Amino acid sequence: MDDPNNPGATPTPGDQAEEFQAAEFQQVNESAGQTQSALEPNLDVIMDVPVTLSLEVGRTEMSVGQLLRLTQGAVVELDRSAGEPLDVMVNGALVAHGEIVVINDKFGIRLVDVVDRGDQPLAEQAG
Repeated sequence: MDDPNNPGATPTPGDQAEEFQAAEFQQVNESAGQTQSALEPNLDVIMDVPVTLSLEVGRTEMSVGQLLRLTQGAVVELDRSAGEPLDVMVNGALVAHGEIVVINDKFGIRLVDVVDRGDQPLAEQAG
């Protein structure tokens, strides 16, 4: 019989084997009163979930020593050229490219390109 204190123990010849039962699923089809729209997910349940939208101007790598030597007025060169679109991120994942605009003395973003997530490898989608 299985020993709960030793989950890796192999059963002895006197142990009774547990009977395996396959799962049974009902066939879903449109003729049973189900329409295609009833099978589609209802996105209304997530419409109020908050997300963080951020813009990335550029990146750079530096050592801790270089970081600690930065002072007020220091200039850090980034990996982007002036005028190049910014990355629009939602919860850290790239979703679009855009450019900064000013509206009523506040910054905003104009989307110039929405990223097709289907073309990105999973490693890139994660950020």
